[in-house]
Amino acid sequence: MSDGLVDDEESAAVLRMVGRVIKTCRERKGLKQAELGAAIGYSDEQVSSVERGRRAPSAKFLEEADRVLDAGGLIDGLRKDVEHARYPKKVRDLAKYEAEAVEICAYDNSVVNGLLQTEEYLRAVFGSRRPAFSEEEMEQLVAARLARQEIIRGDQMIPAFSFVHDEAALRRPVGGRMVWRRQLERLLEVGQMRNVEIQVLPMDCEDNAGLDGPFHLLRLHEGTTVGHSDIQLVSRLISDRREIQILELRYGIIRAQALTPRESLAFIEKLLGET
Repeated sequence: MSDGLVDDEESAAVLRMVGRVIKTCRERKGLKQAELGAAIGYSDEQVSSVERGRRAPSAKFLEEADRVLDAGGLIDGLRKDVEHARYPKKVRDLAKYEAEAVEICAYDNSVVNGLLQTEEYLRAVFGSRRPAFSEEEMEQLVAARLARQEIIRGDQMIPAFSFVHDEAALRRPVGGRMVWRRQLERLLEVGQMRNVEIQVLPMDCEDNAGLDGPFHLLRLHEGTTVGHSDIQLVSRLISDRREIQILELRYGIIRAQALTPRESLAFIEKLLGET
């Protein structure tokens, strides 16, 4: 991933801190920006931009700068901070609430939920976007989504997850037949976790309380609930209590309309056998 410009204050503050650390280590070593750049394969202008917090350094930049400046892991240890600063703000905001949640509920009717997507599948999802993402944007989004998925682990019971997918989302062969099959296999795998419930809302069900589109509900430790909706060009977090009540009502109805978790896994197994 190439070094990239940042466009929000939260990310900029992180990168300014990283830049100050690199500058301090460089000056302690007695090197000029051009000398450091030559030693790690970057121009003095690129080093200057990183030190001023104008650009996010790549993993290679951090690794090489740490080695050349004898930083003992101080610079390379900032890699995760830089990676998070690269993520779009809306992704960071959502990930923050997911990390604080005791329960995450999600309804999806177009594609498999992002927390459950295989890397092949999510690349195909992002690749279908029009206008197309640049390569750098694509890699940032992929890295951000994979990082969010780390919250789903089979060795812990919190948060609890509830996913409801419209049957149409599971039948759409995003990325081609093999990518689609591996995605269905992933659903069956995650569906065996004790803190995860996956349900399917069949297309032959006459009623569907989720026709207005996908949404998330995140119930936090302190007892409040936050919603998230991502439709077309609008991605928004929802905290208004009246709107949350509507989403909670809809989600409860959607779950009741869907197959049970056990029936849903059997449905996915059957669908996998048909592919």
